[in-house]
Amino acid sequence: MNNALRILWASPWTIFGLIIGLCCKPFSSRILIYHGTIGCYGAGVAWILKRMPIAGGASAMTLGHTILARDRASLLTTHPHELVHVRQYERWGPFFVPAYLLFGLWLWCRRKDPYWDNPFEKEAYKLDSEYNSRNLS
Repeated sequence: MNNALRILWASPWTIFGLIIGLCCKPFSSRILIYHGTIGCYGAGVAWILKRMPIAGGASAMTLGHTILARDRASLLTTHPHELVHVRQYERWGPFFVPAYLLFGLWLWCRRKDPYWDNPFEKEAYKLDSEYNSRNLS
C-alpha cells in the first residue's frame, strides 16, 4: 500500500485525534507537526490523558497520525513508541481501535492485563526498546 493510501486508511482516527487537539486548544494546548505526525499537547490534552484507564493515566496516545501528549517533553520522549501505533493504524485503518479494545476485553476476561498484555502494546514496546537501544548506544 502506498503512503497516500496508508494516510487515507488511518484518516478517520487522525481526524478524530485532531478534533480532540483542536478542542483542547483554548486550554493552552499546542499543535506540532513532527516526523510525519500531528502532535497535540498541553493542559487540555493532559487533562484527558490523566483520566485514561491505566495506572497514573497515559503520557501519550495515538489516534491515526495524531499523537496526543501531556506536554512537549512527553511527545518527544514517547514518539518512537507512538510511531509504532501510527504504523498499526496504517495497517488496520478504521478497525484499529475496535481491534485494540476487543483484544483488551478478551485479555481482561482471561484475567490478564488489557494494556500490558495487549499485542499492539507489546509490539510498540518491543520496537520502541529496539529503537532506544540503537540510538542510545
